[in-house]
Amino acid sequence: MFISGIGIIFTRGRGIDCFENALTQGWIDPSWTDSFPAYRVTKETLSDTNLSKKIRRADKFSKMAALSAFDAYKDSGMTLNNNDEKLGIILSTAFGPHTTTFSFIDDILDYGDANVSPTKFSNSVHNAAASYISTMLDSRGPTITLADFSYPFQNALLLADSWLKEKRCNHVLCGCVDELSTVMEYACKIKLKAAEDGKIRPFMFSDFPVSVLGEGSVFFMLSEKRCKNNYAEVAEISFSWELKKNPDIIIIDADGMAGDETGYKNYSNKGLPITGYSPVFGSMMIGSAFNFAAACLIFKNQLVYRCPVSDNSSSVNSYFLTKEANVNEINCIRICGSEKISIINIKK
Repeated sequence: MFISGIGIIFTRGRGIDCFENALTQGWIDPSWTDSFPAYRVTKETLSDTNLSKKIRRADKFSKMAALSAFDAYKDSGMTLNNNDEKLGIILSTAFGPHTTTFSFIDDILDYGDANVSPTKFSNSVHNAAASYISTMLDSRGPTITLADFSYPFQNALLLADSWLKEKRCNHVLCGCVDELSTVMEYACKIKLKAAEDGKIRPFMFSDFPVSVLGEGSVFFMLSEKRCKNNYAEVAEISFSWELKKNPDIIIIDADGMAGDETGYKNYSNKGLPITGYSPVFGSMMIGSAFNFAAACLIFKNQLVYRCPVSDNSSSVNSYFLTKEANVNEINCIRICGSEKISIINIKK
């Protein structure tokens, strides 16, 4: 399964070029609200005069998804065709459009179920964002939304691979989206440990690590055959602790969002080069998709970006300076708690 296009929206802007610049620049201070740090997407980032008519009723969740999906399609170099039944769309999320959902519930409590906004109701449905993408691209291929707390992106990749192998589609737009809200911030203040200095520390390897909440969306154009604008190839997605071979780099999803991160230390002890880019985009259950995008850029540019936060109390073999390198294989690893793990093996 080959990656031929990437679209991304995150705290520092829109587009794969913005993400590449952020990786090169490294960590920046998050925004602060009541002494609580977070990486938020601004309204200006979601402004697009060319697409505004097609998504004008969309909420923030759907706009982030639709714009990043459109950019992935555009980046792939494909031509938009009417009635394109060979394009599949898979959107995955951990929490869905919860801002709109809670707002809709509040309106029911305040005004009664006969007086709430039908637009707000339609946007509160998990599949609304995927519907906007399908309408925007005039696609009539299979479209689905997946919701999962542990591995939303990994499960989306597995489904995309199945669709391509079964010839259901020639190409699949596959991506993730999650948003911030006051409800999410409230829950995370209780459940998580916010980084007092605004810095996520990927090499902390703690059973109670620090976090800085983020939001955004990443989409990838996936194809069974290698395309002209090829970033890399997804070779395997496994849920085993064992590395079948030693990759050139390991990218870990450590961001304080998934609980106990002591398991990552098992791989640092092997002496393999390890890095993690969560300090660039923030703590999210869909963080795997952002690190996956970073891996794609490493392959394309043959440039390993420095770890954004240089705290290395665990003496990890990592990159603290951006440098050129011959990279042929990367493993993206996500650990949820003390037992669950996923490894995405990517090749040049």
